[in-house]
Amino acid sequence: MRGFIASILMIGSQALLAGSEVHEFRLDNGLKLLVKEDHRAPVMVSQVWYKVGASYEPSGITGVSHVLEHMMFKGTETYPPGEFSRIIAENGGSENAFTSQDYTTYFQRMEKSRLPISLKLEADRMRRLQLQDEEFQKEIRVVMEERRMRTDDKPTALTYEQFRATAYMAGSYRSPTIGWMNDLENMELSDLADWYRRWYAPNNATLVVVGDVDPQEVLALAKEYFGPLKPEQIAPPKPRIEPPQLGRRSVTVQVPAEVPYTIMGYKVPVLLTAEEDWEPYALEVLAGILDGGDSARLTKELVRGSRIVTNAGAGYDLYSRQADLFLLDATPAAEHTVEEAQQALFEQIRRLQDKPVTRDELERVKSQVVASDVYEQDSIFYQGMKIGQLETVGLDWRLADQYVERINAVTAEQLQAVARKYLVEKNLTVAVLDPLPMDQGSKQQAAVNGGGHGH
Repeated sequence: MRGFIASILMIGSQALLAGSEVHEFRLDNGLKLLVKEDHRAPVMVSQVWYKVGASYEPSGITGVSHVLEHMMFKGTETYPPGEFSRIIAENGGSENAFTSQDYTTYFQRMEKSRLPISLKLEADRMRRLQLQDEEFQKEIRVVMEERRMRTDDKPTALTYEQFRATAYMAGSYRSPTIGWMNDLENMELSDLADWYRRWYAPNNATLVVVGDVDPQEVLALAKEYFGPLKPEQIAPPKPRIEPPQLGRRSVTVQVPAEVPYTIMGYKVPVLLTAEEDWEPYALEVLAGILDGGDSARLTKELVRGSRIVTNAGAGYDLYSRQADLFLLDATPAAEHTVEEAQQALFEQIRRLQDKPVTRDELERVKSQVVASDVYEQDSIFYQGMKIGQLETVGLDWRLADQYVERINAVTAEQLQAVARKYLVEKNLTVAVLDPLPMDQGSKQQAAVNGGGHGH
């Protein structure tokens, strides 16, 4: 994937889990533990995945999952603010966290003998966080500034945010992960306390450990540190399913910007929602046909060939918790209009519907998938990411083992079938960035809202 779509999908769908098995355990308090051995280097990664993210948030407190992620580094009953990060660094480790629509994740990378330190600290903040108003007032300002830098002051990010809010009327993917500015301005410490109490519990979390570890030793440590934690009564979130779309939707964003831009998306199923289990894999391959490197259609034909656009992308994530979007975006070249760029993208979709892709194209995408699998196996972090992501959205982590096989089974006829079934006008939302002169920036941006994420 390329450009803006690659960054907004954040977590690629091609980290796979071939090779050594995953050991699965569950503690008496409901904590799920998944351990994967990888003895190539004396290191480990520890990840705690909570089943809560932006798609769980009701309106009025959008952004609360991400703000709470920031506050998780601000002290517990045991450790004062900043101590968590200091201890990890002192032990030669690195740590961070991220929030998405579907989950919030905290992780450490450390030398293997330091695993007890990682687990002790994570268990402590799972149930003993001290939410102090002084720290909250500082951190909410940090998040608001992050919102301004990552969204309000970035025309393409702002357009993407408006695009999603247009594509979804009632669905839980409508709101930005970072939250709307008005909600951040009116957020209170009690909002975070309620959210923490409701979702941050062992029976709503998965601990993933990958690296040079012994599964039984990891289990013993998990029992020691996480075992005493009390579970919560977790009521599942309301489904908030998007009603059927009844026709094309569009939005125009007018803000100061250097160049125009367009992003479009079709409502499509994911593994959890598809009528046929092969359809998401076919959509994944379609994204690769359009945008899988320099020999893919968008770059080859629109960037280098007709030169209608300076860049173009396609993207899809089959592992979302709810039905999602098949995305296309483009920036028109200087002598071309945004309408011409859109027509060029629509023409690419029509070709996929009218004519089966060639055997050579199909083989190229499939070989890229295998190469990507091999490459990402080098990272114990991405091995853990895939296990944790699948488990947390409600899929079986074993699905990752099938990924290459399922992609390789996709046929040209199946690609054509999903293009005809889902990439149609009634499923379509289109957003256009219509640039205003750059000197209007200061006045315009003061009135604008928007989202991004990461600690």
